[in-house]
Parts: sequence; structure tokens; C-alpha cells
Amino acid sequence: MYIIAGLGNPDRKYRNTRHNVGFDVIDALAHKYSINMKEKKLKAICGQGMVEGVKVLLVKPLTYMNLSGDSVAALLGFYKLDPAENLIVVYDDISLPPGNIRIRQKGSAGGHNGIKSIIGRTNSSDFARVRVGVGEKPSGWDLADYVLGCFSKAEREAVDGAIADACTAIGYLVNGEAGRAMNQFNTKKRE
Repeated sequence: MYIIAGLGNPDRKYRNTRHNVGFDVIDALAHKYSINMKEKKLKAICGQGMVEGVKVLLVKPLTYMNLSGDSVAALLGFYKLDPAENLIVVYDDISLPPGNIRIRQKGSAGGHNGIKSIIGRTNSSDFARVRVGVGEKPSGWDLADYVLGCFSKAEREAVDGAIADACTAIGYLVNGEAGRAMNQFNTKKRE
């Protein structure tokens, strides 16, 4: 079984913001694979189901971005799962243009507080990540204001394409095809 955790903030006011694109991917997966996201468990909204024939738990932590690790670590412990083998985390990345995704099998937090929290709480940086590009912060903007802001219409269209790509990539990852996912999606596509 895989835990697929999309990072974001739970309040309604954060819907459709750059920082909540991880939640958007989870919603798209739930829709695509008819997974009911109604269960509240260990500080998260969860849904169990199948993605490309593999059992998954889709997760939207309710702990807010900077404490995402509290929920993710608790779920890994509850199901006795190893992050290196059974965890995929989906989150926003300001270093990628909107519409691009990047897949990694492990790595650093890269300055992302949600990933820092997961690494800190699981004591591991060895877990798969799907980063969804939200674009670079404009000069003079506060980073928090930028990531908590909404996409322009053109950006939203590009990001919707990236969300569909992320769903496809996750299908590859759960079937042990990380190389295929990286080869297909780790190239610059949209500006």
C-alpha cells in the first residue's frame, strides 16, 4: 500500500492557492479513481482505494503546511509503512514554471516547510516526491503572500495540465516505474 499525501492548508480561504496544489492533485486522483475522501484519521482527510491496480491511501493533512509531518508520520506509523517504500508526497514548487512537474525518489527539503516537517517527523528524506510548478515569486513580493495567492487564468490552465500529468506520474510510481515517470515528466514543458 502507498500513502499519497498532497500538501496544503485546510481552510476554505486557501482553496485554489499556489500552496494548495498538492490538495488539488489529491482531489484529481480521488475523482479519476472514484476514491471517497470522507474519512478523518490522524489529523488528515483520507480516502482508501486503488490507483492503477495498487492499494493507496490518499491523504490531505489538516495540520497546515508547516506541520504536515505530524499527520504523515502518524499515518505511516499506524499502517507500519516505510517512507522509502510506501510514501509519495505531492506539493507546490516555486522553482518550476506553472504547468511543469518534477519527480524525485528522494532529496532535501529544498526550502519547502511542508517537506522539512515530513523529513523531521519521519527521520527520512528517502521518499518519492511529485513537485508541481507554481512559478517563481515576482521581485519585491513576499513569499508567503505569493504562495498563498491564486493563479492567473493562464497559470491555472497550465497548472491543470500539470495536475493531470501528476496523476499519470503517480500511476507509474505506484507500479514501480519511477524511471518512466521521470523520463516522461522531468523535462521543461510549459513556460
